[in-house]
Amino acid sequence: MDRRRLLTLLAAGTAATLLGNGDAHGDPFPFGTGSDGGLLPPSVLPPDPRTPIGPGTLTSLPGDGNHLALTIDDGASSQTVGALIDFARNTGTRFTFFVTAYYPSWTDHLGSLRPLVDSGQIQLGNHSWDHPDLTRLPAGAVADQIDRAKAFLWNTFGTDGTPYYRPPYGRHNAMVDQVAADSGYSVPVMWTGDLNDVSTVINEGMLLDAARRWFNGQAIVLGHANRPTIGTIYGQLTDIVRERNLTMVTLNDVLIPPR
Repeated sequence: MDRRRLLTLLAAGTAATLLGNGDAHGDPFPFGTGSDGGLLPPSVLPPDPRTPIGPGTLTSLPGDGNHLALTIDDGASSQTVGALIDFARNTGTRFTFFVTAYYPSWTDHLGSLRPLVDSGQIQLGNHSWDHPDLTRLPAGAVADQIDRAKAFLWNTFGTDGTPYYRPPYGRHNAMVDQVAADSGYSVPVMWTGDLNDVSTVINEGMLLDAARRWFNGQAIVLGHANRPTIGTIYGQLTDIVRERNLTMVTLNDVLIPPR
């Protein structure tokens, strides 16, 4: 058994004990509930083999299947980051944060987030230091944005998120991609669809409508940890996941990155 699987098994078993959901004679993995009390799938890794990918932009998971990669950007709201961490801890949900390292929310929640990162349940990627449009910067400034965030991730969480990065606003070009690749980030991660949660007037209904549209097999879905809405409806979000028989995954769960 490799280290990633072992850590996941240990983390899941610990969560089950803490939540009182474990069964001494059955599955030790934590189960969460949707809004109607239905059980979620356990927090287990998808079966191997993972799919090898090359460098270049990723907008969806390759192949056919029922995997869903929820990716959460930024982190301007410490409240929302905390709610999403609770979402993961209480349901076993697996997803990826693309971290804008400037925001204090990441260190605010270091104690609760680091174990989930160590176990692989939550993956971290690079979303720059303070979220500028990288295409408007000279190459040296792009490198500074990428490298400062890389150092923060490594020094804080023991991982640098390579090879996955998400350019702010989704804006990148050949120069930005080359600078990022020189720092180890050879896979810009875009998205299949988004939760429509950038707007300041986002409400629960709007977000759920977007989830119903984009929560599909092999989709990479973009959300943001900037406003509290997403943290108030994860029961409804998990209902959609369960009803569509989707398995929520990190990128590392299902992809073998380029070397």
